[in-house]
Amino acid sequence: MQEYDVIVIGGGSTGENAAWYARDNGLTAAVVENELVGGECSYWACMPSKALLRPGEALAAARRVPAAAGAVTGSLDVEEALATRDGFASGWDDGPQASWLANIGVDVVRGSGRLAGVRTVEVTAADGTTVALTARRAVVVATGTAAAVPPVDGLRDISVWDNRNVTAAKQVPRRLLVLGGGVVGTEMAQAYRWLGAGEVTIVEQADRLLPQEEPFAGAELAAALTELGITVRTGHGATTAVRPAADGPVTLVLDDGTELVADELLVAAGRRANTDDIGLGTIGLSPGGFLDTDDRLRVRGVEGGWLYAAGDVNGRALLTHQGKYQARLVGDIIAGHDREAWADHVAVPRVSFTDPQVAAVGRTEQQARDAGFAVRTVRYDFGSTAAGALAGKGVHGTAQLVIDTERRVIVGATFVGPGVGELLHAATIAIAGQVPLDTLWHAVPAFPTLSEVWLRLLEAERGVS
Repeated sequence: MQEYDVIVIGGGSTGENAAWYARDNGLTAAVVENELVGGECSYWACMPSKALLRPGEALAAARRVPAAAGAVTGSLDVEEALATRDGFASGWDDGPQASWLANIGVDVVRGSGRLAGVRTVEVTAADGTTVALTARRAVVVATGTAAAVPPVDGLRDISVWDNRNVTAAKQVPRRLLVLGGGVVGTEMAQAYRWLGAGEVTIVEQADRLLPQEEPFAGAELAAALTELGITVRTGHGATTAVRPAADGPVTLVLDDGTELVADELLVAAGRRANTDDIGLGTIGLSPGGFLDTDDRLRVRGVEGGWLYAAGDVNGRALLTHQGKYQARLVGDIIAGHDREAWADHVAVPRVSFTDPQVAAVGRTEQQARDAGFAVRTVRYDFGSTAAGALAGKGVHGTAQLVIDTERRVIVGATFVGPGVGELLHAATIAIAGQVPLDTLWHAVPAFPTLSEVWLRLLEAERGVS
């Protein structure tokens, strides 16, 4: 029996940060991990996906500038792009990240961790041996999520790609089908089109891409992807998937009878919580779903308040940065500090790193209205700013603020355009800080930067034409 103040089940970015902040508060901590320390974001999501997107984004930006476009000749170096991706995924070697934990005094326990009663975790190593860990204060579940498989006939019986396969692939298929028009689906569709896939098709059951965002964001992204040669089919679900041979073509049948054939099928249709086999039954909880937490990240229904859940596994906001935010709070809360994770409710920033990028924080207009806010929206075209014009020919995109008219504060912001993710933190600060519009007039944007769009939006709200 080994004893620690805090035991973290899951060594992804959330788990690492929970242990780090526990140690920063003078607590002892162990992280249990059965795959790679660093988790999904480091090896199969955030980092490798952005490495795959970056070459095409850079070329697209250059081609928009008339004086530079002629210098862009040839095509992307696919081998170099994949090699760069490998580098950003650290060659799928977690040695450096495991060493970092060791250097801050966190023990890494390799194996599958399962709850085995109150404040007890049993770890089964790859060779079948087990060790029992006991937490003096708390256990933190940070097991994250995995790709969900939608109820499509035959889909579970054939070989398909998920986010792990697509970000770690060693070659580019000639034909790629993407089931799901969210962030993963749109990013990887564009990346593989840029990398040389001849046919790329996105199938999204909702009536638009990025259905959780503002309607104009999905429409503008769909137009850009279509111009790139990607087929976008919204408003259609899949009914059947067939692949007679594991290394042969796959056929996807849609609800209107259309049959789509490709060399690979990427399933990017949501996430499921990794809670099937972590021993929840030993403490009276049901396995298989997201863990319901209060704003102190304590799992509801557990007597004594010793079990916490942070990151994707609690379903509050399935984003790496929100998981790290919750982890920081957990490390403080367990140590006795008074903290709450209120940003999850009002100011969650998110970026789709497509071209154009879609960056948003807070509520959409419809979400704000559904929440009972009296709101108005203001919009401005990035192409009408000086920075937008300097960025190149045909640059455009929409900036929108959702304004609570009673308090005169921003409750939501969405930006669509090249590189607009870098504008997002200003909006996050404005929303999290409930900065009044009259105060924002004194936050002067530098000229000529894309941030000038903030001035234009404030002028639109004021009615200046």
